[in-house]
Amino acid sequence: MKHKFKANYQRRGVFISFEGIEGCGKSTQARILAANLRNRGLRVVTTAEPGGTSMGRAIRKILLAPGGRVGKVAELFLFEADRAQHVSEVILPALVSGAVVICDRYSDSTRAYQGIGRGLGVELVDNLDQVATGECYPELTILLDMPPGIGLDRVKRRGKMNRIDSEKLAFHARIRKAFLNLAGGSGGRFRVVPAGASKEKVAYMVERLVLATLKVRGLL
Repeated sequence: MKHKFKANYQRRGVFISFEGIEGCGKSTQARILAANLRNRGLRVVTTAEPGGTSMGRAIRKILLAPGGRVGKVAELFLFEADRAQHVSEVILPALVSGAVVICDRYSDSTRAYQGIGRGLGVELVDNLDQVATGECYPELTILLDMPPGIGLDRVKRRGKMNRIDSEKLAFHARIRKAFLNLAGGSGGRFRVVPAGASKEKVAYMVERLVLATLKVRGLL
């Protein structure tokens, strides 16, 4: 039996997520976008998964600790627990208040990494995610796309390889393919941006896409 749970709220803001493989520049582009939107007078809330709440930060340490041992099913449940708290504590209140919410990773990462990369199945992830999120999903998802070898080289240069970063290249190649497949079946929610361009060019492309969505929603 499928359990239906839908958050009872009136969304006044706009929810934007960034997705992509490790090292694709999500965090950087989320910060640039937030600054650009604030310069336009918009109220912006930036957040990230895992770790967007105090509880989430504790979960993040478990999930990403280098050399840590977390089973794939436990991993899925930890990501969904993080998201459930994140939605109720941060994302929903911000959307109700009329803010633009910019989130570095969200449900599509769990679909790609745990559903496809770990082989647990997207249907299982979606059923759990519906409960965790109350069907609170982004209006726009920016997928920053690049070959996994380039992204992992960036991560290595930073010198901070976490447990998931350290997976084999073949795993990260599956994740990239999973994201592109999810984008193709999203009904237009995803916008794919080539992340190998300069930081400034990527930021320009991202901003154009976001401004179009904000105009449709009447925030500009």
